[in-house]
Amino acid sequence: MGSALVVAAVKFGLLAVLWLFVIFAFRTMRGDLSGSRTPTPAVPRVTSAAAPRIPPTPTPGRKPMRSSAKRLVVTEGALAGTTIGLGEEPVTLGRADDSTLVLTDDYASSRHARLVPGDGVWLVEDLGSTNGTYLGPDKVVRPTPVPLGQPIRIGKTVLELRR
Repeated sequence: MGSALVVAAVKFGLLAVLWLFVIFAFRTMRGDLSGSRTPTPAVPRVTSAAAPRIPPTPTPGRKPMRSSAKRLVVTEGALAGTTIGLGEEPVTLGRADDSTLVLTDDYASSRHARLVPGDGVWLVEDLGSTNGTYLGPDKVVRPTPVPLGQPIRIGKTVLELRR
């Protein structure tokens, strides 16, 4: 009688652990598919402490340089051939519906990365993505200037800044 009770208790214990795992997995997938629950501004700003503009300060009497990049082109991935015109506003990249470029890439996070215009350059910034953002072969760990034609890789999606 005692061993049958122990076996039944172990069975119910394992069943409870299995259900907890299923519930946790479901909640994680639902949260990932619906986007982050923490409120994030649609167009977050990068402060000068987080990403200094290049050059840091324009000289007096001189207009600030504008980036020569005029468009963002998807060169590889499900959205290959897609082009976005660049202006003065940051460009957000990710699976979230409010992203400037909504990526249909399983390896992209909801709010994956953003491109921010600086003085004469665009800076790419990873927004804490799971799989990382790469500029050429290097993983982006802080806001980094993006040269024209340099590939930006997010999962299987590759983008470039062009004139």
